Amino acid sequence: MTKALQLAVVGHTNVGKTSLLRTLTRDVGFGEVSHRPSTTRHVEGARLSVAGQALLELYDTPGLEDAIALLDYLEQLDRPGERLDGPARLERFLAGSEARQRFEQEAKVLRQLLASDAGLYVIDAREPVLAKYRDELATLAMCGRPLLPVLNFVSGQQARQQEWREALARLGLHALIEFDSVAPPLDAEQRLYESLALLLEKARPQLQLLLDDQAEQRQLRLNSGKRLIAELLVDVAACRRSVANEGNQVPQAIEALHSSVRQREQQCVEGLLRLYAFRREDAKAGELPLLDGRWGDDLFNPETLKQLGIKLGGGIAAGAAAGAGVDLLVGGLTLGAAAAVGALLGGGAQTLRSYGARLKGKLQGQRELTVDDAVLRLLAVRQQQLLQALQGRGHAALEAIQLNNPQDSSWQTGKLPPALGKARAHPEWSSLNPNAQLQHSERQQQIQLLSQTL
Repeated sequence: MTKALQLAVVGHTNVGKTSLLRTLTRDVGFGEVSHRPSTTRHVEGARLSVAGQALLELYDTPGLEDAIALLDYLEQLDRPGERLDGPARLERFLAGSEARQRFEQEAKVLRQLLASDAGLYVIDAREPVLAKYRDELATLAMCGRPLLPVLNFVSGQQARQQEWREALARLGLHALIEFDSVAPPLDAEQRLYESLALLLEKARPQLQLLLDDQAEQRQLRLNSGKRLIAELLVDVAACRRSVANEGNQVPQAIEALHSSVRQREQQCVEGLLRLYAFRREDAKAGELPLLDGRWGDDLFNPETLKQLGIKLGGGIAAGAAAGAGVDLLVGGLTLGAAAAVGALLGGGAQTLRSYGARLKGKLQGQRELTVDDAVLRLLAVRQQQLLQALQGRGHAALEAIQLNNPQDSSWQTGKLPPALGKARAHPEWSSLNPNAQLQHSERQQQIQLLSQTL
């Protein structure tokens, strides 16, 4: 079995080393991420495996704090006429008392890099190129290990990528990568591992295995996310409640259905967060808008629909195919009253057999509550927004999830997919209805077709 490639993640204090590792490992709980300096005090490791084979071991190291003084001290240790190479100079330093006292943090970093195959030198690209960083690189170069500079936090306007590129080139480091651990590009990991393969040719096979697996997992996550959204939409489209048209039963039934749909949407939100390895508390108030893991803008608030460019139309009754009309639209729900008897009877015996108890209930003065198309559109738009945001969110992000207004207008104004029209006629397809048949083959087929259109 091939030995796992060992990488030491090194750099100045508070430049995002732990943040990078959280994103690479998809583990929001790895280490401690904070704006305080010197958060990491010890070496911590993580292992990436494929099919049970360990391919990559990543080691988070403490931040380098006093490279200028350390480099001066190393030069003082040199003896006249001595010609030691870098690793030998460092071994002598590490055997001395200063490595256990004054330069304890730096010694931990150097020991780990010496024991690794290569290092990722993480740089906060918002910082100016200072002498201390050059001295850090000079000291790390003594380890004799390949170093790949990683420019972190490059998405902001304060980033100084060009300054760093020029400074690194003057030090002989021409291969580098931009990788924002808070908002990484979708191909960031691919470019990172491809750059490592150029520096470590012998490790190319295992890095390629890792790349192939990550591409497969990324697609699986996306497909699973789309299916979660499709299941939500079918559940809500097929949802139907019958209520007697008397007293306060209709308002109570409306509120009960509102609550059920809200809870079902929340299940989808939490499912997407789990799928992308985020915790419920990782989604907080912001433009999302999630409040403590819940949507802040009410699903049935007309203003919410308006903000996302969705018009509240006339609605479609669940029994429209049987000739049932629409007489009222209340709070994002369609209430279908009893249709004209002539229209019902005109459908013939086959229609009556198909709709059975539903038509009987209508003829007896009951109403059927279904969720309006506008609310289905809203569910689709904001769940897809969340899915897109999670795809581009690093696991070190501390700020609220930020969303932009949707660019695709198909769900705002376009025709709804046929799968949702079919779901309207099959209340047994909804988990929100009693006696649901969730494993029905046609339901599964329509969910699959719908997920492909998202």
